[in-house]
Amino acid sequence: MPDINKILFIYGTRPEAIKMAPLIKEFQKTPDCFDVKICLTGQHRQMLDQTNAFFDIVSDYDLNLMSPNQTLFDITALCLSGLKDVFEQTKPDIVFVQGDTTSVMVGALASFYKQIPVAHLEAGLRSGCKYSPFPEEINRIITGHIADYHFAPTSKAVENLKSEGITKNVYMVGNTVIDALHLGLDIIKNENTDKYKKYFSFLDFSNRIILVTGHRRENFGDSFENICSAIAYIANVYKDVQFVYPMHFNPNVREPVNRILKDITNVHLIEPLDYPYLIWLMEKCYFVLTDSGGIQEEAPALGKPVLVMRDVTERQEGIEAGTAKLVGTKYENLVLTMEELLNNEKTFSDMANAVNPYGDGTTSQKIVEVIKEAAE
Repeated sequence: MPDINKILFIYGTRPEAIKMAPLIKEFQKTPDCFDVKICLTGQHRQMLDQTNAFFDIVSDYDLNLMSPNQTLFDITALCLSGLKDVFEQTKPDIVFVQGDTTSVMVGALASFYKQIPVAHLEAGLRSGCKYSPFPEEINRIITGHIADYHFAPTSKAVENLKSEGITKNVYMVGNTVIDALHLGLDIIKNENTDKYKKYFSFLDFSNRIILVTGHRRENFGDSFENICSAIAYIANVYKDVQFVYPMHFNPNVREPVNRILKDITNVHLIEPLDYPYLIWLMEKCYFVLTDSGGIQEEAPALGKPVLVMRDVTERQEGIEAGTAKLVGTKYENLVLTMEELLNNEKTFSDMANAVNPYGDGTTSQKIVEVIKEAAE
């Protein structure tokens, strides 16, 4: 491994930006050791920019890939071509990618073509099903077999890598999403929190609030119909429970959500939340209903039970620890599990007080130490 001085971070979605932010900030603390550059691929344009602004992160390069009705073919081809030019300008010693998006896989592949070492943040997650989540499962498998450094969040992730023959430079460090959560809440506490209360003035915080996030491709169609119908049932039966659903921009999400839920008074359909508003609301909610990845890790750090609207999850540690429950997308099961959390205090308490398996907020420091040792 050559000397490591020039570091290039590549990311393009809000979840990546959140999980990269604390690590970027940690590397930037030692400019005498590391020259940090940031390349945005830009699939989630607005949400990505808002997150970077919140964490005070400024990019050096921006491929700006977002376009109407973009396909995986479009993103892959444009990203690969764009990164070629960025690499020729920056000549990085190491490239950091995070997670499982298409930009992660392409970032790793482009680095391989240029024979640049790759560090994979959040390595080793596996669902065991190549089409769920789609296309993320294959993205992370490809990235894992290209990467030179593997920063795994849990022991299970380490074992997943080992089962695929990946044992060199594997480090169990926790997940930077917990670092980002603590960093974000600290920033919020130093601000005037009145603006957050004002933003959510439509809510009665004396009642229980259920935060909903749903956007997975594999749930498009019948699964989203079931999800929305189950929410509608609970909202109509439990009038003192309020749902807040920040809707993803994808029309495959918005169409069924608006059609089924828009006229229910205690269901609030809102635009996607900036990261600080999301974690502020998460801290105030009763439990979370989600098909997202990062929230399965974030919400338990705040003592919030998570119902995961998927048939499989690569974050099995949360299920085993009891912080999350895999509930699928069948109408009856969604209704029953939501009612169980609303009606059974012991079930709620057991999940709310389970130990979060995803880290203690020091992941970024651990990763920087690894890279410092490799650079010596």
